[in-house]
Amino acid sequence: MAFSANLEMVDSEARITLDGELDAAVAEQFRQAIEQAAQQKPQKLVLFMNTLSFMASAGLRVLVFAKQRMGSEVAVYVIGATGPVLNTLQMSGFHQAVYIQENYP
Repeated sequence: MAFSANLEMVDSEARITLDGELDAAVAEQFRQAIEQAAQQKPQKLVLFMNTLSFMASAGLRVLVFAKQRMGSEVAVYVIGATGPVLNTLQMSGFHQAVYIQENYP
């Protein structure tokens, strides 16, 4: 399945919709979306993962990079992560560093 990471700025929020399978082959696309978002200096980073079916450790590394790149003052939200993606976040302990929600207002 193809992967996409689409960035949209809404006010002071960087919203990235992730779709498909996030593995080492496509992790650079995600990292580039994070870089573009960071340049906008958002107050929040919102990651929509409703249609992300798989995330390898390379994707997790990009999430760690996102937290570091954005800085501690930027809250990171993970929206709609389920199944294997949510398990990856929980098993790594990364779920403690972000806000995980089913829906976003």
